[in-house]
Amino acid sequence: MSGPQCCENPPTLDPSSGAGHVEQLGGLDAYVVGSQDSKLAIVLLSDIFGYEAPNFRKLADKVTAAGFYVVAPDYFYGDSYDPENAERPIPVWVKDHGVESGFDDTLPVVQVLKSKGISKIGAAGFCWGKGVVELGKRELIQAGVLLHPALVTPDDIEGVKVPIAVLGVEIDEMAPPELLIQFEEVLTAKPEVDRFVKVFPKTSHGWTVRYKDEDEAAAMEAHSDMIQWFVKYVK
Repeated sequence: MSGPQCCENPPTLDPSSGAGHVEQLGGLDAYVVGSQDSKLAIVLLSDIFGYEAPNFRKLADKVTAAGFYVVAPDYFYGDSYDPENAERPIPVWVKDHGVESGFDDTLPVVQVLKSKGISKIGAAGFCWGKGVVELGKRELIQAGVLLHPALVTPDDIEGVKVPIAVLGVEIDEMAPPELLIQFEEVLTAKPEVDRFVKVFPKTSHGWTVRYKDEDEAAAMEAHSDMIQWFVKYVK
């Protein structure tokens, strides 16, 4: 996750963006949106730019419109990656925010959601959000989606026990099409786990939440694929 593609087209963070609000959940600040009476929840694990990115929150709002209560935690405790901070380039920043923490910090969030009466949970991870894989290995969620994943291996995918969708792109140093093909081969050998693997052509890593104008149509298609996956397996 230290490649330059993870840092391209950085968003301008806006803590007031989105239709939801921020509250404490499982020890983390979290952007939440949707009816608290819902029994269905989706947890979004952001990329390195965190939960205040407007497009990320816009996507959370879109998922809510499909009938889910959506939670997007601040996994970086106010320290999302800042490309203008020369003292903390990605290799330095990631030492404080390893991808494994996404799983660890989601556990109490899942516990709180269940205590609120949530009966089904899905999770989507963007680049940094490998924690979705670990949640799927332990069957703590009903379904998962990985979007332009980073640091995910075929062995990781082999351990997943819930329906998993992987949305990738043609131009990606972290998850090139060759790796996505390996993911699909691994999942094909596990017929008990439903899967969906898709490669978007002529598109680059990070496109679902940091899309350029020319990638917006592909981003919207990926959003639709993700939501349909959750509607199928979490509703």
